[in-house]
Amino acid sequence: MKRRNFLKNSTIGTAAMLSTPMLAAAAMPEGMKSKVPPTVKSRRPIVICTWDFHNASEKAWSVLKEGGSALDAVEQGVMVEESDADNQTVGLGGRPDRDGNVTLDACIMDRDGNCGAVLCLQNIVHPISVARKVMEATPHVMLAGKGAEQFAYEMGFKKTILLTEKSKQEWLEWKKTSLYKPIINIENHDTIGMLAIDRNGDIAGGCTTSGMAYKMAGRVGDSPIIGAGLFVDNEVGGATATGVGEEVVRTVGSFLIVELMRQGKSPQEACEEGVRRIIAKNGDKLDFQIGFIAINKEGETGGYCIQPGFTYRTYSEEGHVNNPSASHLK
Repeated sequence: MKRRNFLKNSTIGTAAMLSTPMLAAAAMPEGMKSKVPPTVKSRRPIVICTWDFHNASEKAWSVLKEGGSALDAVEQGVMVEESDADNQTVGLGGRPDRDGNVTLDACIMDRDGNCGAVLCLQNIVHPISVARKVMEATPHVMLAGKGAEQFAYEMGFKKTILLTEKSKQEWLEWKKTSLYKPIINIENHDTIGMLAIDRNGDIAGGCTTSGMAYKMAGRVGDSPIIGAGLFVDNEVGGATATGVGEEVVRTVGSFLIVELMRQGKSPQEACEEGVRRIIAKNGDKLDFQIGFIAINKEGETGGYCIQPGFTYRTYSEEGHVNNPSASHLK
């Protein structure tokens, strides 16, 4: 057979192979055709954050409703909690490590995948803002300890004593026994993670914490680790975590959840699978809390945790709601 005729016959055969299933589908009875899910109506702007931090989500929403960026919204939102001395899990007034030093961790991530983080930062009220400066003003992603503190001063941040009298007295009481046993949903209530979508449909996220109370000096959890405590992909969505950070780090939890959404899972389904991965690694030892929240490009949200008691805030044109999270244990 000549090459020209071979190609001609092959083309006809290929066209027939491709058209046959399409013709068959067209002739298929209506009830047997696969159903295409309806298009989800985009919900934006919207903000979601871990726990019942209503002042933080309200501040973020005020930025979004005025047309501000998702990045500005998450930064300004979590700053509310960082400056609240009564919140002993974030920023000013945070509970110290076992040596009596308040060390802060934070990270931030924008629509383009740019990110910045600070670890073990002392004497600065707003680690989230220092993290943003790391992202925007340096070639690095992370700065730690004294280097992060010196950088903050160079950027104009003021030195502030973070250990309040209340947190100091609690630490002194703890030292009498030095028993390290995190309390589910109390001491683990240690993080505000926030995700936002602005009017342009762009996503950003931030996460900030003072970490576990009375931790070993130098301990860092998941909160400032991109992919663990926070991850954003502007094509897909974002996720953030709270709870015992070591467990989130082991599964790169927030990145996992975003990738599950990329594969087609809803934010709720992705959060549930993220928790299941952690459970699978721990067997029957589930005496700790992990909570995930997530948002996809359409503004759909989800949350899931191990222990009952975790909640998360959402704020959109539909209202300002504190959502009780479903949990693995009942």
